[in-house]
Amino acid sequence: MSKATGPLYCVHFRRRRENRTNYRKRLALLKSGLPRAVIRKSNKYILVQVANFEQAGDRVLCTASSKELDAFGFKGAKNNSPAAYLTGLLAARKSLKKGVKEAVPDIGLNFASKGCVLFAALKGVADGGVAIGVSDEKAPSNERIAGKHLSETVQKEFAEAKKKIEAL
Repeated sequence: MSKATGPLYCVHFRRRRENRTNYRKRLALLKSGLPRAVIRKSNKYILVQVANFEQAGDRVLCTASSKELDAFGFKGAKNNSPAAYLTGLLAARKSLKKGVKEAVPDIGLNFASKGCVLFAALKGVADGGVAIGVSDEKAPSNERIAGKHLSETVQKEFAEAKKKIEAL
């Protein structure tokens, strides 16, 4: 009978153990060879980045955060559907200046439900001029994106901010 020479289990990568990275999904996104439109949400803000894979690590081409919407006149909450749409629109304008014409969506480990804030941001990226493979049926309705369910001041701020971002 021979002796055991090591453990009988496999320790996963640290980011996999922490439930921060799904490496199978990441590999599928990287095989496309296109830049990724990375959308992340927190309790207060929405972050949209356009990133390229490099061997040394991902290189972020441009970043847009819902914190930046104050400069465009949007004073409402920074984590709802209108803010996500405007953040996606801003990221698309910035990425077009960097020469990015198309991207693949990367929502990370977030749950992809129809009409969620993540798809509002992706619709903003698509409306901004970047070709992205997301159908319109997944995105929230236009009334929801424009903030019709919110106060009139938020609706006015949304319209103003959208005009200013599109003028970029």
